[in-house]
Amino acid sequence: MLEVTSLTTKYGSIAALRGVSLTVGAGEVVGLIGPNGAGKTTLLGSVSGLLQPTDGAVSFQGNDVTGASPDQLLKSGLALVPEHRRIFVDLTVEENLRIGGITLKASERELALEEMMEQFPVLRSKSDTAAGFLSGGEAQQLAIGRALMSRPTLLMMDEPSLGLSPLLVDMVFDLVDDLRAKGMTMLIVEQNAGRMLAAADRAYVLRSGELVASGTGTELLERTDLFDTFVGGGT
Repeated sequence: MLEVTSLTTKYGSIAALRGVSLTVGAGEVVGLIGPNGAGKTTLLGSVSGLLQPTDGAVSFQGNDVTGASPDQLLKSGLALVPEHRRIFVDLTVEENLRIGGITLKASERELALEEMMEQFPVLRSKSDTAAGFLSGGEAQQLAIGRALMSRPTLLMMDEPSLGLSPLLVDMVFDLVDDLRAKGMTMLIVEQNAGRMLAAADRAYVLRSGELVASGTGTELLERTDLFDTFVGGGT
């Protein structure tokens, strides 16, 4: 479904990604792990159109989408849950969700809205609440629900468990399992490497903008050298 080939992205003269290649197959959950500053968020930004690669290519569902704009990619079926959620704090929960469905026809948007209310009951109970008053866990559910409103083919999530309590981290990974069971394809950046590898079909390890390892979640969990060198003891 997604193929990234020799991708390089720079901030000025600094290459945050250097020749990174990866694939995500339909129905897979693929993790992207590595230390802070490894280039994980840059990769998602480069795929989703928020950043412009300086070299390499991105193919989505067989089409070359290198350098495509975020709105074009959203319409094609690629949605991103950004780091730190980026919800619209002055708008209500329902208004945030409706914005997520902006590419849908009105009738489809209403159906998608009802689906999100069923998927996330807390959002229904707080539909008229300004998003800025939500707890961290509620805000994360809203950010994921907003992305799902577009009915994506590929869902990318950047640090979905960041800043959450252990109980809410469990909620996030339970949601990943639920979405996987429904056939959702996902590419997930996650600092909690142990949990991500346990949940992923496959994963990639980035360090200093370069791909340094890949394999199944089970294979990488057994690579203690990777945790010590690249992930920091598996935390």
